Amino acid sequence: MRLLGTKKLSLYLKDLLIKNKFSLVEHSFIHIKPISDQIRIANENLIFTSQNAVKIAFSNSKIKHLLEGKKYFCVGEKTKCILEKNGQKVTKKAQNSAELAHFLEKNYKNEAFSFLCGKRRRLEIESFFYTNNSSSEVVEIYDTLLTPKTFNSKFDGILFFSPSAVFSFFQTNLWSPKAHGFCIGNTTASALRDYTKNFSIAKEPNEIEIFLSIYNYYKTKV
Repeated sequence: MRLLGTKKLSLYLKDLLIKNKFSLVEHSFIHIKPISDQIRIANENLIFTSQNAVKIAFSNSKIKHLLEGKKYFCVGEKTKCILEKNGQKVTKKAQNSAELAHFLEKNYKNEAFSFLCGKRRRLEIESFFYTNNSSSEVVEIYDTLLTPKTFNSKFDGILFFSPSAVFSFFQTNLWSPKAHGFCIGNTTASALRDYTKNFSIAKEPNEIEIFLSIYNYYKTKV
């Protein structure tokens, strides 16, 4: 089976696929660009919903020193792991933005937050801010640029890891009736659903689960 990865995959995931007789083509359909404007962080509670935001924040010396001694809330196991590798303790990890917004509404309704994020993002966190009329703030520290590429050949499966990659793919490509999509999570699947019903969602948003999603799907086709 011939697969397209819409980002550069880890060596671990590539090895799993190749050992199980999948062929693989990779192209990064998005590019992350840090924003170099002056960054101000006003609040003691910080929210991160993406790995990219954490990596950019802690690799920028002007931002990093503003992050010490804060209380952290995040989305995703990998985001949590990167925060912990940078010496930070995570107060709450949620599976997605909607779950985190619900938790904050229930437990931290009267507190102010700084949401470090990209220009392209889901709106659940900001809706929580708006509903509670707090002094919370959105701090944009990167932009997601679409980098589409046209593929004339057909793929049996296409791996998607973000809604932005879905949008980028469909800027220059059509969906083959025989193709099946594999999504890292529900947010990505929601974007793909606008183009096709032929997709699977990993049970958990991690590499082993997306591999199992691929393996189990094609095992039934043999």
